[in-house]
Amino acid sequence: MKNLLLTTVMGAFALAMASAPTIASADEDAEKLFKKRCAACHSAEAGKHLSGPSLAGIMGRKAGSTDFTKYTGLKGSSVVWDENNLDEFLADPKKFVGEKTMAYKLKKEDERKAIIEYLKSL
Repeated sequence: MKNLLLTTVMGAFALAMASAPTIASADEDAEKLFKKRCAACHSAEAGKHLSGPSLAGIMGRKAGSTDFTKYTGLKGSSVVWDENNLDEFLADPKKFVGEKTMAYKLKKEDERKAIIEYLKSL
């Protein structure tokens, strides 16, 4: 009976460990999510703007401070991007800025957090 219980517990543990995401796969998932949700409008390459500004180096950067000029809602802003205000912006850009700046909101908190972690790595 002890062996059966031990085998069951060890099997469950092994299964849980095998299905747990690794750091590498979490990073890959965040990059895929960025590509799915953001890359149609934003580049992860410094200085390469699409219909939205490049997001390379966004963390710690003053909002609206790039040479991207299409949307002006953040020009002259005192916002310096950090995890908290970026999360707030991604959740509802229009509410954050006061005008429409992005096509849609990222409603899922886990997606926003993953994208923010990815942006921190750029």
